[in-house]
Amino acid sequence: MFAAALGLHGLDINDSSDIARFLSDNGGALIAISLGASFFGALTYIGNAPNLLIKAIAEDARVPTPTLLGYIWKFALPILIPIFALISILFFSR
Repeated sequence: MFAAALGLHGLDINDSSDIARFLSDNGGALIAISLGASFFGALTYIGNAPNLLIKAIAEDARVPTPTLLGYIWKFALPILIPIFALISILFFSR
């Protein structure tokens, strides 16, 4: 996502001066990318490595696990989305 943000501004991720320029001019965008990856990556199994790892371990132990859509329906929508909405309000209300 960081490389994509740099590309939107015509900057190259392989050029350290471009990275320094982006950080000094667009710190808010970097904060948004970081928060999005940290807080909202948990919405799916593939959103972050721990979710995928735990699903693989549970399946190996023959513990029933929901499918990707089942996970979203049973956990992400009713539990995670309200929590993330509250976190977003707390972080971005200033």
